[in-house]
Amino acid sequence: MPDGTVMPGMKHGGHSGHTGQTGHDGHDHAGMITDFLRRFWISLILTVPVVVISPMFQHAVGYHLDFPGRDGVSFVLASIIFLYGGLPFLRGFWDEVRRGEPGMMTLIGVAITVAYAYSTAVVFNLVEGMDFYWELATLIVIMLLGHWLEMKSVAGASKALEMIVRMLPAEAHMYHGNMLHDMRVDELKPGDLVLVKPGEKIPVDGTVTEGNSSVNESMLTGESVPVVKTAGSKVIAGAINGEGSLKIRVDKSGKDSYLNKVIALVREAQAAKSQTQRLADRAARWLTFIALGAGFATFIIWLLQGQTFSFALERMVTVMVTSCPHALGVAIPLVVAISTAMSARNGLLLRNRTAFENARRITAMVFDKTGTLTEGKFGVSRIQSLLPQYDNNGLLSAAAALEQESQHPIAQGIVTAAKNAALPIPTVSGFASITGKGVTGEVNGKKISVVSPGYLKEQNMEIPAGAAGSAAETVVFVLENNKIAGFIALSDQIRPDAAEAVRQLKNQGIKVYMATGDNTRVGRAVAETLGLDGFFAEVLPHQKVEIVKDLQAKGEYVAMTGDGVNDAPALAQANVGIAVGSGTDVAAETADIILTDSKPSDVLGLVNFGKATYRKMVQNLFWATGYNVVAIPLAAGVLYPQFVLSPALGAVLMSLSTVVVAVNAQLLRRSLKQKES
Repeated sequence: MPDGTVMPGMKHGGHSGHTGQTGHDGHDHAGMITDFLRRFWISLILTVPVVVISPMFQHAVGYHLDFPGRDGVSFVLASIIFLYGGLPFLRGFWDEVRRGEPGMMTLIGVAITVAYAYSTAVVFNLVEGMDFYWELATLIVIMLLGHWLEMKSVAGASKALEMIVRMLPAEAHMYHGNMLHDMRVDELKPGDLVLVKPGEKIPVDGTVTEGNSSVNESMLTGESVPVVKTAGSKVIAGAINGEGSLKIRVDKSGKDSYLNKVIALVREAQAAKSQTQRLADRAARWLTFIALGAGFATFIIWLLQGQTFSFALERMVTVMVTSCPHALGVAIPLVVAISTAMSARNGLLLRNRTAFENARRITAMVFDKTGTLTEGKFGVSRIQSLLPQYDNNGLLSAAAALEQESQHPIAQGIVTAAKNAALPIPTVSGFASITGKGVTGEVNGKKISVVSPGYLKEQNMEIPAGAAGSAAETVVFVLENNKIAGFIALSDQIRPDAAEAVRQLKNQGIKVYMATGDNTRVGRAVAETLGLDGFFAEVLPHQKVEIVKDLQAKGEYVAMTGDGVNDAPALAQANVGIAVGSGTDVAAETADIILTDSKPSDVLGLVNFGKATYRKMVQNLFWATGYNVVAIPLAAGVLYPQFVLSPALGAVLMSLSTVVVAVNAQLLRRSLKQKES
């Protein structure tokens, strides 16, 4: 296969360089954030003098400030704040009315319009009373701040997720004739040819046209054994190429690529509404109708009671201002945005927010084994020297000297073990491959070979006692001058954080099971090592579904964690489906949550994050609705004349409720960081 010449940065004629990451939607959202922040600061600056010179505020605080033209100054400043700062809400009000779907913007629009109209009528002596321009101004400023915080948090969630997808290959070696050029993956199109060198990640979904290599596709097969790829074999993006080079024809690109699918998941997570959020939306809608009805009813009732038009109008405006459902409107979106950002930073991509919030209900967790509880790659499990001139370290060092020339997963496992033990790795000369059976060469003046059991059988050499090991192990033999010097056993290693994750899940009352296609002997060994509540071995994909169904029939709320096509049916059946690793299209599309890494501790993080998020949502809903239960009757004047909630105090309470909800949502960051540690 020709290596070609790499020419970085060459553009691929005729291909689009855009992936959708920085499209119009992104620019529009960023522009809206900037616009809201600008409106907030300008309105805040103008609000300060409005508040200071307001007679109602002066009376409430206890000072006196007056000058000729004070009312005119208040009118001009308040008008600018109303028309400029309040414009986004007036537009939203008009849009909701036009669509026939009154909601939060309708109530905000009515409240600030009535407040402005009433105050202006007072200033121009059309009605008697005191203007409350300052309440209008502070109301608009607080709402601008709340919306900016919400939009900023959502933007932060997008950036956090985009940082994760950057960990995937960004470039590929693309053929242009017989030449190679480094090309952005998102600029490739179906039919393009790319070269994947030994040890590199495969950048695209495609078909091998030339070459031979073993590829780690554990996220597809669910098993740790590398898959041999030859011409005609399918490969998936994110898989790790082994010892050979592969020439691949691109099958999927653009919107079908893994990168763009992850970005799509970001948008889905932000746009999707969980049951809790839909509940909040319904509550806000009903509160809008209740507030509008209560406001107009208050106005009519007080007129019928013989009160002045000014008093009745003031009560109506107070109800409108006080009961504005802004706190309820931001109660859930702020928590959603923050939890999405924090989850992304911890490797959780959320496709189904309801499932994420329902993580608190999980009572049984079923793990796939390979690539989930185990590494999905070979590690040295046993070493046995058989000649007196070798100890275990010497045997491993000699084997690593030969295997460092190979990219095969078994070879990499031996070299990694030697490096982790800080062993010297001698130089090798006369290196040669024994086709399909091993490698040989000269190490420290001696002929050393690392071979498979098949080679020993071919040479009629007896396999040493104890070399058989467990069914989970792969054994290679080290020969010195054609004499067996010892053997090295390798197996799929249990992940370092698996035991602790299982222990903490069990501490939370969650039963932990494992379902694997491996044999019973392997399954039992892993289950006993990790202290699982049970395991299911030698299961086929449809049997994993039955395992989940049986647990559900026993009243368990089941989460299934897997990484491949063989896990997809069970992921769909589970109450919460979790796909781990870069995964396959089928697993990702079936799962509710995708973990960008394959660490069991991420599953624990999912449970903890789900609980903390739901708890914060409930707190915000309780405050936002509970506040209105008390505030609306007081604003309407049910305790008059013993107590009358002034428009000023009503605006303060409304603003305070929004601030409390926003601050409480921000505290979720601290709570989730504590969960991380």
